[in-house]
Amino acid sequence: MRVQLGRNFGWLWSAYAVSTYGTWIAFGAFPLLAVRVLDSNAFAVSLLEAAGLAVAAVVAFTLGPWVEQRAKRPVMIGMDLIRFAAMASIPVAYALGVLSYGQLLVVSVVSGTASIAFTAASGAYLKYLVPRDHLLVANGRFEATSWAATAVGPPLGGALIGLLGPVVTVLADAFSYLLSALGVLRIRGGDVASPRGPATRMRPADLLAGARFILRDHALLCLFLNSILVGGLIMATLPLLAVLLLGQYHYPAWQYGLAFGLPALGGFAGARLSAPLVARYGSHRVMIVFGWLRSIFPLGLAFIGPGIAGLLTVIVVEALLITCMGIFNPIYATERLQRVPADHAAQVLSTWSAAGKLLHATLMVIWGVLAILTSPLAAITISGVLLLATPLLLPNRTHLAGRPGPRVAFK
Repeated sequence: MRVQLGRNFGWLWSAYAVSTYGTWIAFGAFPLLAVRVLDSNAFAVSLLEAAGLAVAAVVAFTLGPWVEQRAKRPVMIGMDLIRFAAMASIPVAYALGVLSYGQLLVVSVVSGTASIAFTAASGAYLKYLVPRDHLLVANGRFEATSWAATAVGPPLGGALIGLLGPVVTVLADAFSYLLSALGVLRIRGGDVASPRGPATRMRPADLLAGARFILRDHALLCLFLNSILVGGLIMATLPLLAVLLLGQYHYPAWQYGLAFGLPALGGFAGARLSAPLVARYGSHRVMIVFGWLRSIFPLGLAFIGPGIAGLLTVIVVEALLITCMGIFNPIYATERLQRVPADHAAQVLSTWSAAGKLLHATLMVIWGVLAILTSPLAAITISGVLLLATPLLLPNRTHLAGRPGPRVAFK
């Protein structure tokens, strides 16, 4: 029986869906603009990706307390409008003939920072909007939408780029944020905030409140370390896979897109299976089993070779990995929300997202150097070996049993 989460959740879900599809349709547009329009070299393209993540993450650490003190819907609408304006500036600059690498870098930082703030606000609002017993179902729907967009967006974006150029996909991404803002605007009812007293000023120590809360909860700390390390080690190999498949093995662009678009359907299926598996076997058992499996399968990328056999290897390995992630992610996201009181949710989520992006950027640079010193395939293999140890960080049943009591402030 399908769980009904209400019209307000439907609008929040729709806002997430349209912006996620827009982001994936524009996937790869920035590097393409940097290379084909601005004649940037490989290092500049890598810097565009890593610097955008790193600077956005550092700036976002200051946003947690700011988001926490405000009603969440206006924050989400504001961040969507900022992302719309930032992304829309690129087609305007291109049309005027003044597009520059610096502008791409600034837009990457601004949109990345706004995305972290939006994620923190929407996560805190989801905890308020959806009953505790239905959080897993809600997170499963978000996860399924994310993987469906991953499967559909890049091929569609690639077709649009081929027909109309990369600027059009950036414009589509910009308008997706405008539609997302309209969706959030349609939500009715209350909101959630933790307003600061008029005589109380924000202190520098408040910027670390999210980190302190994570450190005090052993289970939350384990989930945090596991999630950012797994994500970082996987993300570090993505540029190397592009170099290996497109450069060394000379895969056609359509095969490269197929290798990463088709497996995303496994993530959609996994997200749909997550709640039924938890209902049958329990959240801890499912989390542990698929937490281990998602860390084992990436080692299969060490056996990539040229030709059809190599392509099938990538598709099978990525499909198995992403299916496990589709099952695991809603469970861990639900556990995280359940452990965090409403008046700390935005700070914890912004800290979580910022730390993850900062680690991703750092590991991308390290693995780029590692690939130069060894080879792309050797660096990918090293990442796979290190991933085998990450399940040791998953919390045990005893740690998950202790939950901090909820504290909620409504507005």
